Amino acid sequence: MKQLTDINYEKTEKNEEYEVLIQEITEKCFKEEKLDKTDLYLSITLSNEEFIQTINKQTRNIDKPTDVLSFPMFEKDEIPKQKTGIPDVLGDIIICIPIVKKQAIEYGHSFERELSYMIVHGFYHLMGYDHIEENDKQQMRAKEEKILSNK
Repeated sequence: MKQLTDINYEKTEKNEEYEVLIQEITEKCFKEEKLDKTDLYLSITLSNEEFIQTINKQTRNIDKPTDVLSFPMFEKDEIPKQKTGIPDVLGDIIICIPIVKKQAIEYGHSFERELSYMIVHGFYHLMGYDHIEENDKQQMRAKEEKILSNK
């Protein structure tokens, strides 16, 4: 099985259970979007609130922590759909573990469910989906739920 995710840690402890879940969810996302036969992979960084707040301020000029940030490397219509022979990053996702834990409690989910949602949500942002306009939000949510309902 090809490694679909490069997992990094910034100011949070390494956790193999997170890594197994991340690989599982990423695989489902790649298969659903027919990217599993490409040379693409994700870079996912697990962080604390201080780290993600710094990145949020630098990139979005919002000086507060957030749950997930996504940085796509391609425009939606430029994402390679076939092998190129050269590994290429689809994009970077940063997930704040303490916020995921808080939201899991707030929403009455397990931590695993909330972390899975953050991965899927970040992935679909990398794929060019957004949730600003209601129509776009409905498309994105339908894709997210399809992945999460098969978990």
